[in-house]
Amino acid sequence: MTDFTSIKNEAKSKMDKTLDALKNDFGGLRAGRAHVSLLDGIMVEAYGSMTPLSQVGTVSTPDARTISVSVWDRGLAKAVEKAIMESELGLNPASDGQLIRVPVPPLSEERRKELTKIAGKYAENNKVAIRNLRREALDEVKKLKKDNAISEDDEKRYENEIQKLTDDSIKKIEEMLAQKEKDILVV
Repeated sequence: MTDFTSIKNEAKSKMDKTLDALKNDFGGLRAGRAHVSLLDGIMVEAYGSMTPLSQVGTVSTPDARTISVSVWDRGLAKAVEKAIMESELGLNPASDGQLIRVPVPPLSEERRKELTKIAGKYAENNKVAIRNLRREALDEVKKLKKDNAISEDDEKRYENEIQKLTDDSIKKIEEMLAQKEKDILVV
């Protein structure tokens, strides 16, 4: 039988993982300057399966406007170039044998607005995930009450604690979104 402390700890842990996932999603949205995390979500078709870009080459930023990918297997250079081109990032890589240079153009006003919408979508999806975690935790608390393991007063108090965790996580998501939007919109 589970107790409230383990329910609360598990909910908090899952909510923290959701926040980390959002941080990763936001890392993939560019804010006008080159950063290796921009290419984190790109999958390359290598040796018959989809492989993360970081596992087929070394990604670096030689300057503020360029990302370079040094592919370990020369035969994968075309696949890496194609994967970068087909990503939603709007980048045009230039291959030079094993080295692929990806110039990061300054963002147009239209593209900045588009990126803030994408960031908003990521934030909303993560808020939904947080609310689902809250529902799961509240179901567990109701189950404890149904099994007569806790009193009605305890049930109300536990529900309030779960709600507080949820509110804190959603507030963090909104703060992260506001910061990301600011980063994207600043020229």
